[in-house]
Amino acid sequence: MPHITVDYTGNLADAFDRRGFATALHPLVAKIIDTRVEACKTRFRRSDEYVLADGAPEHALVLVQFAVLSGRTPEAKTRLSEAVLELLGAHLAPTPGLSVQTAVDVVDLDRTWYRSHTEPAGER
Repeated sequence: MPHITVDYTGNLADAFDRRGFATALHPLVAKIIDTRVEACKTRFRRSDEYVLADGAPEHALVLVQFAVLSGRTPEAKTRLSEAVLELLGAHLAPTPGLSVQTAVDVVDLDRTWYRSHTEPAGER
C-alpha cells in the first residue's frame, strides 16, 4: 500500500521521466504517510485519446491518483499532494507549445475490507 496510478497524455511521453518519477516518489510517499517503500506500487497509463479544455492538441495532463489505507490525517494527505506536484515538475522536461496540467488525488481504502498478499520471489 499505497496503490498509485499515473495517467498521462501521450503528447508528454517523451517529456515525462516516468521511471525516475516513480523511484523518487516511493521513498517520498513512505516518509510522508508512514509506509514502506516496498509497499508502494505505481502503474502508468498513457492516454492517446483525450479531450482537455477546448480540445486543442496543445493541452497535456498528468494525474496522479493515490489509494491509501484509511487513517491518514488530512494534513498528511495535503503534504503528500503538494510534494507530489513538486516532484512531478522535476520529472517533466520543458514542453514548449504545451499547456501542462498536473493534479494529485488521494482517496482512502477501508482498512476493514482491504487485503493484500505478496508472494516472495522464487516461491512459485
